[in-house]
Amino acid sequence: MDSILKVFQRPDFLAQLVVHIELSVIALLIGITVAMPVALLVYRSRLWSAVAINTGNIGRAVPSLAILALVFPLLGFGFAPSLVALTLLAIPPILINASTGLRQVNPQIIDAARGMGLSNGQVLGHIQLPIAAPVIFAGIRTSAVQVVASATLATFIGGGGLGELIVLGFQRNELAIQLGGSLAVAILAIITEVGFGLLERAFTPKGLLVTSNHRSK
Repeated sequence: MDSILKVFQRPDFLAQLVVHIELSVIALLIGITVAMPVALLVYRSRLWSAVAINTGNIGRAVPSLAILALVFPLLGFGFAPSLVALTLLAIPPILINASTGLRQVNPQIIDAARGMGLSNGQVLGHIQLPIAAPVIFAGIRTSAVQVVASATLATFIGGGGLGELIVLGFQRNELAIQLGGSLAVAILAIITEVGFGLLERAFTPKGLLVTSNHRSK
């Protein structure tokens, strides 16, 4: 255990942790910036929603390492190619959940809101997005955890991050370094999962939380 703790005290550990977090955060933010507007554009159309969801499902089916391998011949080594690959991984879960969540809002609720004089923009902002928020945040949470875990593979195309420690451990045949790097990634993924779970509850309307609690009972 002491040997694993010493890994966290290595001079290069903090720098690799910062790079790992930077890759994950920036990729997730770009993924949200791309996926949410697309979902808002297509959710009213059954055809285009199906296209978006099926495209997202295809994207989710592609292994993380395969995407990195596809990006490498086009963009080469470094932080930027790794960021592009992780962004491509971040988009599908958000796009799928946002499109699905918005389409699942009860049409009777939307008709009632329009009957009260609300515009399309007001219905979207005050009715549809709040009701769809749990599903949307679930997609963002899934995407965030996936990106944090996959950022470990960025080291294979020169992106840096905590994967450097794992590869170094394999190269030197030092189990402590391998476990230290793996443990750091696992802790980061757990923090991400718990943090976005709390955000999901914070942004979910209280009425929906009460309803879900009653259903769970």
